[in-house]
Order: sequence, then structure tokens, then C-alpha cells
Amino acid sequence: MNKQIHFIGIGGSGLSALAQVMLARGWRVSGSDRERSTRTARLERLGATIYERHERSHVAGADVVVISSAIPSDNVERRAALEMGIPVMKREQWLAEMTQESELIAVAGTHGKSTTTAMVALMLLNAGLDPTVVIGATLPQIEGNARAGNSHLFVIEADEYDFAFLGLKPEIAVVLNIEHDHPDMFEDDLAVQDAFHRFISQLSPAGTLIACGDDAGVQRLLDNLSPRGRVVRYGFGEGLEWRAAGRKRNDLGGIDFVALHDAVPIGAFRLAVPGHHNVLNALAAIAVGDVLGIDTATMQASLTAFTGVNRRFEAVGAVGTIQIYDDYAHHPTEIRATLQAARQRFGRRPLWVVFQPHTFSRLSALYEDFLTAFAEADHVVVSDVFAARESGDSAAQSRQLAREIVGTDAHYRATQAQIVDYLLAALPERAVVLTLGAGDITSLGPRLRNALEDRLALESGEPV
Repeated sequence: MNKQIHFIGIGGSGLSALAQVMLARGWRVSGSDRERSTRTARLERLGATIYERHERSHVAGADVVVISSAIPSDNVERRAALEMGIPVMKREQWLAEMTQESELIAVAGTHGKSTTTAMVALMLLNAGLDPTVVIGATLPQIEGNARAGNSHLFVIEADEYDFAFLGLKPEIAVVLNIEHDHPDMFEDDLAVQDAFHRFISQLSPAGTLIACGDDAGVQRLLDNLSPRGRVVRYGFGEGLEWRAAGRKRNDLGGIDFVALHDAVPIGAFRLAVPGHHNVLNALAAIAVGDVLGIDTATMQASLTAFTGVNRRFEAVGAVGTIQIYDDYAHHPTEIRATLQAARQRFGRRPLWVVFQPHTFSRLSALYEDFLTAFAEADHVVVSDVFAARESGDSAAQSRQLAREIVGTDAHYRATQAQIVDYLLAALPERAVVLTLGAGDITSLGPRLRNALEDRLALESGEPV
């Protein structure tokens, strides 16, 4: 009989991807979460048993139980599994188990992991290399956030949160950037550097480290590390192995550039995604493709076909002259990059941002940086904090942030209903609306789109 695995917190981006791979490998899969979602619905269609609440009986019969970072020690299923003698593993422990026979390509960094992992995955797929893929976001070409391949290649988004990437022993490790984030986990920059140091120390002796030579945090890591294997650096700066030259806007809404390898042009690339940060992500993917021997034409076609992953500058809809986009940006650096990308694509059109701070600890630790992160926007609406696993005075902190943001006009509105009403009354013609944050702010875009459509129908005399 096939083995059974139970995931506690199966609806999250990390565990849902692992569950999909285990289903494809022939395991019986069950899992529980607080509520159903599109991810759990997809897993059910693939054959998983999904429970909407946590109960002792759900773990009975499991050979192993895997838990997400959010599951507390007193969770009823976690405790029941331990009492029944069932092994309970955290995500990084199970990742170590499921990747130990693979040639692992691990993409790490504070920002850009999902996008770069997806770019690499698309290259491998188009090259016919049939990889297993685990991403923290949905890639349309694989109709989800994971796929199980039949080759030895395994490409994975390597998450530093809760030290999840320390379960990985990659043949190719990519480090995109290193900044202080997740202050509930990492006290300061030194703690983040230490985690990435430990991650790189697990690189195969014959492996390759692909690192962004433009990033100060990555450079600090390299200065204090004698990595195993070889180091390949990329970026915009002189003297790097991989560089991008001739960057310019294109008619796809993205950027064209020429990739140089050791100062020799290897091909012209066209991106359909905006922002110079995505050129860096593409360069990292190209460097991976080169190590794996993927031809330039396949890499070019793959990157042109890449239109992004969900919640990364994702189009929600257009109503009249107003366009709505949604993005996961929740760190000041990500916010700046996303707004710069929006300016690159939309020029001087009115740029209205709705920002939901994600966790009190992040807002507090990076507060001064948040104040200057919105300068490219014409107008900012700050919602209540998405607390996740924390507690605090959401209204007071969000009000203060809106009051102290510099370089643009900012206002506080607590709820999505209040925000929609405010935008309906205030949005100018040709506005571009960006919803930003890692919490439930993603549902605001469709609500606003529907409200704008209803208003347009009323104005035109059509039935709503």
C-alpha cells in the first residue's frame, strides 16, 4: 500500500506545493487548514483529502506529518501525531528528504525568489529537461505552484523564513539579494547574513553559486565566505561574469537588453515584465541556464514568454480608463522596485497605491524605510495592518504611517469597504491602481473592479 503523508497548514504556498509533488510521486496525501482555498481545491481535484479544521482523527494512519511554520506546538493534530508515534517534520526537514536524490537548483534571496524560480523553471521545461518545480507562487505554464518531473532536476524557491532553506543541499545555488526582513525571525542584518552563510555552506563541493554582484548584502556574504565550488556573479556593474547592456523599454511593457558573458554579447533578450529588478532576475536565470547547457535561443524564447507569476505586478482588470494591478510587495525595497516598474510602464499616468502593512514587527523594524518607499506614487491609501501571527494596535500604527509617509499624499482607511468607497469618489481618469502587500489586500482589486463596473453600468443605464 502507498505511504500516506499529512500536511498541517496544507493551504499555504509552501506546503501546497510539496503536497502536489507527493501526490505525483504516488503517496496518499491529506491535509488540513483553517479554510478552503483555490490551492486546496486544486489539491482535491488531484486526489488529496482536505479537512477544513484541525482534529486528532485527521492524522490517524499517516506515515509522516509535515507542518508549516505557522503551526503552534499545541496544535491538536501536531500533538496527536506525536502521541501516536508518527514522525512530525517541519517543512525544511521534509524538503531535505524529498530532494536528497535530486540535482537541486535552489533560488534564494530576500526579494525576487518566486519570479526567478519561475523563469528558471520555464527555461528547463522549454529545453525538454522535465524538472520537478516548487515555487511560492502560481506559474500559469504549470497551472499551479508545483509540478513533478521525471528527470533528476529539481528547481525550488529557497525560503529563508524559519530557516527553511537549510534543509537543502543544492548543486546550483542562486542568491539574488540579502536584506533585513522577517524581524520576528531575524533580529538584525547579522542574523540574516548568518542564515545565508549556512545556506551557502551546504552547496555541493562541485556546485555553482550564482550571486548578484550589485547587491551590497550579497557582496558582504561573499567577502566573509570561502564558498565551495565556483562563484558566478551577475548584475549591471563592470567586471561581472554576466551583465545586461542596452536596457530599453519595449512594446511588450517590459525591457529589452543584451546579455553579456565575460563582456561578450551572447544574445538579445525581450522581457514582457517591467522593471530593472526583473532584468536582474532574468540574468540570474540565464546564468543558471548556461551552467545547465541550455541554448541561447531557448532561454530567449522562455524569457519572452514569461508573463509573471501571480501577485507579481498581476493585472486584475481595466474599467474605462482605470487599470488595476496587484503585487505582493511588502518590504520597502520591493515597494520601490514595483513603483519604479509601474512608472516605466505607465509613464506619468496617476499612480494610486493601496498598501496593507504586513506584520507589526516588519512595520516597526523597517519603519523609517517605509516612510520614503512610496515617492513614485501620486497617492497612497494605507489600510489596517495584516497581523498574521502577531498582535498590536493596527489602526494606530497604520494611521501613523499614513501621516508620516513623505514624498506623496497619503491617507488611512481601515477596511476594504472604506477603501473602495474612497477610491470610487476620488480616483482620477486614467489612474493606475496598485494594491500592495502580502496579506488579504489581494482581494481588494477584484472588489474595486466590480464596483467600478457597477458604477459604469448605472451611468450608462444598463442593469447591474
